[in-house]
Amino acid sequence: MMGPSGRHRNMPRHRKARHRKDRKDMSQQKPRLGFIGLGQMGAPIAVRLLEAGYQVTVHTRTRGPAAPVVQAGARWTDSVAGVARAADVVLTMLGMPDDVRDVYLGDDGLLACGRAGQVCLDLTTSSASLAAEIAARAEAVGIAVLDAPVSGGVPGARAGTLSIMVGGDAAAFARMRPLLERVGAACRFGGPGAGQRAKACNQIVIAGTMMGVCEGLALAGRTGLEQQDLLRMLAGGAAGGFLVQHMGPRIVAGDYRADFYVRHFLKDLDIALREAARLKLALPATELACRLYARLEQEGGGALGTQALATLYGPDSTMQKEHAHEA
Repeated sequence: MMGPSGRHRNMPRHRKARHRKDRKDMSQQKPRLGFIGLGQMGAPIAVRLLEAGYQVTVHTRTRGPAAPVVQAGARWTDSVAGVARAADVVLTMLGMPDDVRDVYLGDDGLLACGRAGQVCLDLTTSSASLAAEIAARAEAVGIAVLDAPVSGGVPGARAGTLSIMVGGDAAAFARMRPLLERVGAACRFGGPGAGQRAKACNQIVIAGTMMGVCEGLALAGRTGLEQQDLLRMLAGGAAGGFLVQHMGPRIVAGDYRADFYVRHFLKDLDIALREAARLKLALPATELACRLYARLEQEGGGALGTQALATLYGPDSTMQKEHAHEA
């Protein structure tokens, strides 16, 4: 007599083994990925995912930056809609909140061209309110969108050691965690927008720390201390940290090439200060940092790295000359 599984009972042993293997392979199959935005951060993240064995379809506004990612094995498509059609999971790493709005909510955006069951991970630093709006509109069409901004810069993107701050549905985060951990350590802070609020906190800490690093090195330079020796001592003490160890030597060397653009950091500080204003929270140090970075941008430094704040402390800078005149 044959039970419900009788067809397996009568199956030759080698076919039973193959059947079990096929079922196991299906359960472990990697989702097809899409990636939109291949700038300084997006490109190395996409390459890491390719190296981890994922199939990745990519798109960015201009095809040139995609070349090394395509060379690493990605498939290019000419549109956001093409990514939505090709992928089970879409990651975005964009420049500004308006870019996020267009890519997700535009007429040919991810929500319009996607399908129920997809998951989107927005790695952009954007606003919590926009993240919540996108998540709500995505849920209405059966798509889960997690805000998942990252910190750690280009070195972290290349090494897979980013900090990933996530907001959104808990079940979607649980499904996406193995993927996220290919590029860093992920923590969910709450519902939609919570990841962006955590990233705002991160940027506040960076702003204050960067001012301290620049001012400490400026004082050392004016008093004749060896700045490299100072950095070595700072790194081993309570002042040690990522900015001292990674940006301090670049400041001393006069290397202001961007891992993260001043203009993008200004956007982040504006987001943080708007959130603080909504909560009626005074953040005087962050307000000062925002004014200093705005000055740096006005003086032509928008495309430099955030460590270029140090140029405001040089003896020939306009800010220092104004201070000397006032004194």
